[in-house]
Amino acid sequence: MTTALSITKLSVGPMDNNAYLLRCRATGEGVLIDAANEAPRLLQLVEPEGIRAVVTTHRHPDHWMALAEVIEATGAQSLAHPADAPEIPVVTGTLNEDDTLRVGDCTLSVIHLVGHTPGSIALYYEPDGGHLFTGDALFPGGPGRTTNPTDFNSLMDDLEEKVFGPLPDSTVIYPGHGKDSTIGAERPALPQWRARGW
Repeated sequence: MTTALSITKLSVGPMDNNAYLLRCRATGEGVLIDAANEAPRLLQLVEPEGIRAVVTTHRHPDHWMALAEVIEATGAQSLAHPADAPEIPVVTGTLNEDDTLRVGDCTLSVIHLVGHTPGSIALYYEPDGGHLFTGDALFPGGPGRTTNPTDFNSLMDDLEEKVFGPLPDSTVIYPGHGKDSTIGAERPALPQWRARGW
């Protein structure tokens, strides 16, 4: 529960993708993370106040199947990392490492996590113990899928340096599929993830 930012989670599509609606309680401004599927359900979620932007966490199609329809219906910006943007159907702006994303009076920081895809990003909201939207870069039980050791090591290095290093154990992890977790719950398994290689 956050005091200034409302977070609503909706599972959509055959792969049970998580879409997240973030809305500033003070201004009503909203941002959707991953217009993954089932555009009618997503549009019902964001109405009547609408959204200012949709952030796509990475280029895999199960995370943007409804993007074009949602953008067309809402007139929202479509934001993604430039490394993944060419493979996402509608992108009107980009988000890079250390950029900030405004949702009304609330500010989230962009974390670039290379490995699951070249342009995977997570969004971090610091207040109220911390809230991290990870796409498919981090799940309860391990990092996102990688296809070779180089990508795996890149993702693990980024997770250790940019997520587990600086963020407190209280930080809630909101993944692209499945249930939430916390940094504290996952931290003890880092050596095990490294050792198993996935």
